[in-house]
Amino acid sequence: MITEFKSDRFIALLSQILKANIPHDAYIWLNNDKNVRADAFDTAFASMPRKTGRRNLTLSADQLNDLRVLRNGLSLNNWTADRLGRVQLLMRFCLANDKDSLKIIESLFATAEMNEQIALYSAIPLLPIPKYWVKRCIEGIRSNLDPVLEAIMYGNPYPAENLDESSWNQMVLKAFFTSKRVDLIYGLKNRANPELVRMLIDYAQERRAAGREIPHGLHELIESFTDPKN
Repeated sequence: MITEFKSDRFIALLSQILKANIPHDAYIWLNNDKNVRADAFDTAFASMPRKTGRRNLTLSADQLNDLRVLRNGLSLNNWTADRLGRVQLLMRFCLANDKDSLKIIESLFATAEMNEQIALYSAIPLLPIPKYWVKRCIEGIRSNLDPVLEAIMYGNPYPAENLDESSWNQMVLKAFFTSKRVDLIYGLKNRANPELVRMLIDYAQERRAAGREIPHGLHELIESFTDPKN
């Protein structure tokens, strides 16, 4: 079972947020225990947008505070109702099916369309056995789909907590390559390391030598990593 944090309380928080953001009939449908049965889960996961809609979430101040307390580093900024509904469903599925759930969720990655991938990568910091998802996270970082990369990089504590130094460094470098908002990467300063500093300096020098613009924030990030006060 999930033991990394209070999953039952977190599911309750997600349900509370969903109740305020989706139609009542969609909320009743989502929380039907039938949807977490192995023979119905795939259909429920795929049907989520049609049931919940895709509106952006609105959270209260109390909900934002509870989110920080229950899962530090996770941000729901710019999440949609279907994304959160899928994440809540994934968590409930894991609780209902224990170890068998991992292989079933793993199989979803192979066939998932973009929005399904976004939900899956958003869920990995909330799923059982964190190290189980490392290879899948590394594969996601290789994606050419910007929204998928952003789901992994932005407000997602999983990479900082679970990737080794090499994979972490490659993710940060790819964030610059693909013009992502590096400031939204959780744990950036805590995971600073000499090899990453070297890679970023080399990258800046290569761009300067080619007459290309240095990405916004790159110099500041290097300085923050090397400043003994930080």
